[in-house]
Amino acid sequence: MVNYNENQLNQVFSVLADPTRRAILQELSKGEQTTKKLAEPFDMSLPAISKHMKILENANLVSFRKVGRNKYYYLQTNAIDDAALWIDTLKSFWESQLSSLEKYLLNSEEEKGGNDK
Repeated sequence: MVNYNENQLNQVFSVLADPTRRAILQELSKGEQTTKKLAEPFDMSLPAISKHMKILENANLVSFRKVGRNKYYYLQTNAIDDAALWIDTLKSFWESQLSSLEKYLLNSEEEKGGNDK
């Protein structure tokens, strides 16, 4: 099993639970953007978007570079990569379980069919 930083995973999943933050990350997947540009699709103030950005920064999901008065935000992949790896591990487990169940059900069906003859 892969070792994970549990606190980091908890923080990432907590941050991703918010639909606004997920939408912001989706926008940033298109390329770096300023706070003002990120705020355009949302019905909220720049300070509100800035709060979301700070939360995303603290979770290591985004970083920024400063040019003059503007912050240009971009995605950081390490934290999301760790979360994706954790999900993939669970996915592999459940796929294995479902494959075993499928084999069991097919064998049970064959045994039932064999008894009727």
